[in-house]
Amino acid sequence: MGRIIAIANQKGGVGKTTTTINLGASLAAAGKKVLIVDADPQANATSGYGITQDQLVSSIYECLVDEYPMDGTQVPTCIKGLDLVGSNINLAGAEIELINRPNRERVLANSLKGVVDKYDYILIDCSPSLGLITVNALTAANSVIIPVQAEYFALEGISKLINTIRIIKPKLNPGLEIEGFLLTMYDARLRLANQIYEELKGHFGDMVFNTVIPRNTRLSEAPSHGLPALMYDPESRGATSHNQLAKEIISKYK
Repeated sequence: MGRIIAIANQKGGVGKTTTTINLGASLAAAGKKVLIVDADPQANATSGYGITQDQLVSSIYECLVDEYPMDGTQVPTCIKGLDLVGSNINLAGAEIELINRPNRERVLANSLKGVVDKYDYILIDCSPSLGLITVNALTAANSVIIPVQAEYFALEGISKLINTIRIIKPKLNPGLEIEGFLLTMYDARLRLANQIYEELKGHFGDMVFNTVIPRNTRLSEAPSHGLPALMYDPESRGATSHNQLAKEIISKYK
């Protein structure tokens, strides 16, 4: 059975989608079978793999709202062993359409049952909110990666997400764990970036990944070419750091 990992932080611009795209590629390159679920109406994880809307017969929206089977909704990406359940702007209305659905927080979990045995890892790219779709992702997941930007306001808002996780655990998903806090957009030359890393370590200890994701131009450029950094520039620091993150995660579950 595959491990389902949500990548979440209600703060925007912290690197959730970048982490999803590149961690997925690195896990697949390591020989793992990976599914990316784009649970963000902005659909950046979809376009980040070069998948256009006309390549999607159906999307996560149809899986959630119309109960389309997820097995058959996924499409292959440019990386061998890596599939994607794409998203589009229709997902923005899904929360309203699901509001009166029985067990509305478990719709995604039920949908994933049809594919969870086909993959080693399922990564869910969450939107920058703590709305119903994100609650669905956290209810479906075994664990959550929390990207934290190496900037002044980084630690603000983490408490809200942790509080949401504490609410979800007893009521909806007792097995939910924090996979780890991931420091992103890290610049070792800046005192502030190092202070934030030390603060994270001080607060959360071993729950902070050893790997940090640096600020890297090639990592920022890659999505505009519809490629993960691993294919755009495999020698870049952005690509090698995500390879290291993949190894760190794989080593936990040997």
